[in-house]
Amino acid sequence: MGRKRKGRAVSGWLVVDKPAGITSTSVVNKVRWALGAQKAGHAGTLDPDATGVLAVALGEATKTVPYITDALKCYRFMVRLGQATTTDDAEGPVISESGIRPDDAAIEAALAAFRGEIQQVPPQFSAVKVDGERAYDIARGGEEMDLAARPLWVESLTMIARPDADHVELEMVCGKGGYVRSIARDLGAALECFGHVAWLRRTWSGPFTAEGGISMEEIERLAQTPELDAHIRPLEIGLADLPELQATPEGAARLRNGNPGMVLTGAEYGDEAWASYEGRALAVGIYKAGELHPSRVFVQ
Repeated sequence: MGRKRKGRAVSGWLVVDKPAGITSTSVVNKVRWALGAQKAGHAGTLDPDATGVLAVALGEATKTVPYITDALKCYRFMVRLGQATTTDDAEGPVISESGIRPDDAAIEAALAAFRGEIQQVPPQFSAVKVDGERAYDIARGGEEMDLAARPLWVESLTMIARPDADHVELEMVCGKGGYVRSIARDLGAALECFGHVAWLRRTWSGPFTAEGGISMEEIERLAQTPELDAHIRPLEIGLADLPELQATPEGAARLRNGNPGMVLTGAEYGDEAWASYEGRALAVGIYKAGELHPSRVFVQ
């Protein structure tokens, strides 16, 4: 017999406006404690020094995390030109410097190569695994790795401001797995002047925005109160990019047990979709000839 989880069976999303100086895992642990939740996870890591939207999934909403991590995300960030660092951000020591400062036209021209489907090498200090170890653990030991390039879809990359010769503010909308630090590093290399991220903020991720998030101070102030519960959003928000299918009463009963269930509305044969009944998500699965064949079932 399995061990019963401690805490409340609370499900949904709590959107946090993460401050700098704290890891994404620490935010999840704080949220879980503050809500007394049995289970929690996040949809997309932010570096400790980064700020902005960190969507924390609670309970059954953790089953929808892949749909948020796969969604587009928007980042605002400042690139410090003329310096390369070990970490590709302001946390690491400077390892190379240049007196070259490209003008706005040169920066605009260079940005074109970073749009669309690109290949990106992760930073040495990143969470990618190398022979079973995290790259950042190996990098801390002083070893340099030959990390493989990974595909990244960049929807847009725009110059927002040029406050001075040493800095350029950019905004990027991209898909899953993007490293903003790699963009800064590679842009600096393309401009032959070096570069690293001075600051970074994720302004939105899928359906969630930083402006709509709750601060860590508020989470601590409202911990273990109904007022904090009021900030929890329905798990169905995590399924916004999939077609919603209305289940019949009989279909709902079958879906709850993990079996294919009849739905009233249709989708394209073979499409991934989700079924609901009386406004609550029942399951995610594949639509086939009037039925949803579930791959994930929600217990609500």
